[in-house]
Amino acid sequence: MIRRMATAALICLVLAAPVAMAEEWVGWITDEHCGAKGASAEHKSCALRCAGRGAAFVLYNPADEKTYKLDDQAAAKEHVGHKVKVTGTIEEGAIKIESITEVEAE
Repeated sequence: MIRRMATAALICLVLAAPVAMAEEWVGWITDEHCGAKGASAEHKSCALRCAGRGAAFVLYNPADEKTYKLDDQAAAKEHVGHKVKVTGTIEEGAIKIESITEVEAE
């Protein structure tokens, strides 16, 4: 009986581990109103202005052409208008940020 329970617990851990692994996205920190249109360094002042009016900062990923909500708005604000690599996990429809690092824009 104990062996079965231990085996079941081990199987659950193995299956749950990939779900919790961090992912990476490369894109631009912009505001939710402009999304893809704001994917540039020139958009920084507009994104900050929109955020001042209540818009959230998001990550626009040109690779999959999607916009992702970000859980840590303060960390995102530090990188507005920058091309970045965001490391984290998707939780409750938003990226739970582990780190944001700038990358060189083409």
